[in-house]
Amino acid sequence: MGLRITTWNVNGIRNPFQYQPWREKRTFAAMFDILEADIVIFQETKIQRKDLRDDMVLVPGWDCYFSLPRHKKGYSGVVIYTRQSVCTPIRAEEGITGTLCPPNSSDKFCELSEEQQIGGYPSISQLTNLGIDFAALDSEGRCVILEFPAFVLIGVYSPASRDESREDFRHGFLDLLDVRVRNLVAIGKRIFLAGDLNISREELDTAHADTSMRKSNMTRTDYYCSPARRMFNHLLEGGIILGERDERRGEAVLWDICRAFHPTRQGMFTCWEQKVNARPGNFGSRIDYVLCSLDMKGWFLASDIQEGLLGSDHCPVYATIKDKITLNGKEVDVRDVLNPRGMFVNGQRKKMCSMKDMVALSGRLIPEFDRRQSIRDMFSRKPSLPKSQSSAIAKSDALDSSRLPLAHPLSSSRADKLHRYTVLETPEPSSGLALEGTENFSAVITSFPPSNKRSLAEVSNARSSKRVQSVSSTNSTTSTSKGQQSVKGFFKPKSTPVNPQSAISPGSRGEITNTGGFLQPAADIVWNARIVPSNQSERFSTSTSKEATFHNISPSHHCISRSTDISPISIRDGDLRDDQSVHDPIESKESWSKLFTKPVAPRCEGHNEHCISLLTKKNGINCGRSFWICPRPLGPTGAKEKNTQWRCQTFIWCSDWNSGGRG
Repeated sequence: MGLRITTWNVNGIRNPFQYQPWREKRTFAAMFDILEADIVIFQETKIQRKDLRDDMVLVPGWDCYFSLPRHKKGYSGVVIYTRQSVCTPIRAEEGITGTLCPPNSSDKFCELSEEQQIGGYPSISQLTNLGIDFAALDSEGRCVILEFPAFVLIGVYSPASRDESREDFRHGFLDLLDVRVRNLVAIGKRIFLAGDLNISREELDTAHADTSMRKSNMTRTDYYCSPARRMFNHLLEGGIILGERDERRGEAVLWDICRAFHPTRQGMFTCWEQKVNARPGNFGSRIDYVLCSLDMKGWFLASDIQEGLLGSDHCPVYATIKDKITLNGKEVDVRDVLNPRGMFVNGQRKKMCSMKDMVALSGRLIPEFDRRQSIRDMFSRKPSLPKSQSSAIAKSDALDSSRLPLAHPLSSSRADKLHRYTVLETPEPSSGLALEGTENFSAVITSFPPSNKRSLAEVSNARSSKRVQSVSSTNSTTSTSKGQQSVKGFFKPKSTPVNPQSAISPGSRGEITNTGGFLQPAADIVWNARIVPSNQSERFSTSTSKEATFHNISPSHHCISRSTDISPISIRDGDLRDDQSVHDPIESKESWSKLFTKPVAPRCEGHNEHCISLLTKKNGINCGRSFWICPRPLGPTGAKEKNTQWRCQTFIWCSDWNSGGRG
């Protein structure tokens, strides 16, 4: 099976969980199982100390070692996860220079005793020759170093070359990395270097490098003599160096594992530009590496990229170490030399890992997570109640919940109106109103705020001699006291004042059904009413214009349906507002919809598909302007093509496009 080491620039430690297959379980343990890795190195975690959570630190069966940015938020960051059942480091450091301090210590890593330090730190003369601020260099969370008995593991995230103002910082970082690696090799330690170096080694590692050089007016000599690429090729065995080697660099000390297993493979890229959707066409570059010392070349079983795993603009890269390796002329089990002495013998565990075996940089020793296995421990430590008491509480809760009325589903647009309810009272039998299915049930039209809720029993026992309030008076009171309750209310017409004599009178009847839901707001009754002019009111009889019927109001439920049906109400023409003052909700809705609706995208010329809109960020007169382009990804050539399945040459400025023209 072997031991697999995987490196991956995740572009945010939680970013992969938005993609398959990671979003199925959304746990780091499940992610590591899918990667089939025993050591995982993440770059660009983009978190700070305060953003750490249990699920990313207390991963069951795993330990972790973070290097987080000191100042910039959501920037950089490296973490190494190690499977506890396979390997346990004996030392751990943060940064390249050794000038940072271990947790809970004022001594720098480079000032610790020889038994406690990894070694290979840049000397004062080496730092002086570089001429950079090494304290600022290690403050961005770009490197974690773990030492095992077999080798030193360096997880690194190198600065990119996007900003010219950062070129000196980038070159200084790479120079320091080169010095530290060579110093470690010089003192007899083996190196395994993995991470995002932001350097393409040669032309084979860049899509259509010759075309790119031609467009940039760059020669092949200029390409290989760029400072970062030249330094990198000096470090690697077989690196292409034009001219003589730099004296201060020395001989090659590292081996490109993945390229060694696939020496002539083209298109073996690990990073793609997301803004132009270059991944489907595989127009990318190889800037993520797994490297090792030259004396470790025979240790590896396989190495490859995993371009099919989504979750970032990079893909994982791995190298698998054999179960049996040759160390100092002897064949040993790899687990024997990846753990403290005596923990494994001949690949069999003899001693369990304890807190004493953890190094100071371990994430499990961070004060916020120390001596806690998971977040469940925060709740499981509470004293439990006696069985008799807990069972009694459970029965009481069940009884109380059974007495609650059933909730009636309401739309969100009316949820804000539930602070007031209207209950219609049935008058005395002498008034001549018919009540079906109930006995002596009475209610009162009332309005109350949430803070003064009245129980339904109190409402049902109200005195029947109270006079019924008109719906119009209730509606006017609530509207003046509360005002607009939601955004949807802006598009609804204001309720028309209705004459109490022509509205629902104490002798009128309304059809109200019992659904076991919430009480019907008074405002809804007016909205559901249909108003006709007086010259048309003769079509309706007196019984239908001023009467409605109560049905099935059960005292056991005390609820009124939202679907109240009120017959047409006859009012005078003078009560109607002028047409000029009437607010048409449909017209207003259409106007607002046109204002906020996105314009119809044009169709590209090559495939007749809707274009996508992008924003110009390049400095110049067009900076900030939006434009339409073909939605398809760039092809392997990295250029727009005609009559192919890849991105065509359609380009339209958004300011020049009229959505009414075509779409």
